[in-house]
Amino acid sequence: MVVFKELVKTNFKLRYQGSFLGVIWSVLQPLMLFAVMYVVFVKFLKFSDGTPTFPISLLCGTCLWQFFSESTSMGMRSIVERGDLLRKIHFPNYIIVASTTMGSMISLAINLGVVILFGFFAHAHYTWRVLLVIPSIVQLYAISLGVALLLGSLYVYFRDIGHIWEVVLQAMFYATPIIYPISMVADKGYGWAANLLMLVPTTQTIMDIRHNLLSPEYVPNIWTMVDNPLLCLLPYILSVFVLWLGIHVFRKNSAKFAEVL
Repeated sequence: MVVFKELVKTNFKLRYQGSFLGVIWSVLQPLMLFAVMYVVFVKFLKFSDGTPTFPISLLCGTCLWQFFSESTSMGMRSIVERGDLLRKIHFPNYIIVASTTMGSMISLAINLGVVILFGFFAHAHYTWRVLLVIPSIVQLYAISLGVALLLGSLYVYFRDIGHIWEVVLQAMFYATPIIYPISMVADKGYGWAANLLMLVPTTQTIMDIRHNLLSPEYVPNIWTMVDNPLLCLLPYILSVFVLWLGIHVFRKNSAKFAEVL
């Protein structure tokens, strides 16, 4: 536990080391990305669901996606980048990946604080459902950790995984209803595609968090879109499977990491 805490602190400090604004970048980066997407996709391309909460929903989705992208990418490279530590100190290897993803979680907590603050001026409707955001964030972290453990194991042996994952992340970003409302897909006559997107764990968690945090009236989630209750459980089951798979593959290969590196 001591090693884990120290690694989390070190990773978070190193992320902004040498930067003039330091940790402030954890807030500025998603805000700047949101500003670009808002101008391009909302103002010019008219991507909107027509509700007053869409701008803040866009900001929230941007922060959540940045967490997933950052935690999986940095977690993937963490074992290779900390190879010297593995050879010097004996401790569970998974701590390296977990500490990296936890550093991204700290940034997400800061960003969600900004989202909540902006929400007071952007027509967000805060209800008791805000409490349901916590398990959804835990689910998103579990997915990210599972993917990071799996990719981290593969990256030790195949560095091409890094380039492949960049492409996959880009494809997933545009497939996830972040810059466009999921209602836009359904309104085009592709209701089946909208329902299929909702069964993807990353989409489901992002939409659930938006729904419960910002506006239950305007933002749909899987329970309001998919009629089959059993089918609604699929992304939750897949989330557990992804975490289990990442842990399983990591444990199976972790003993050889120091030797390979």
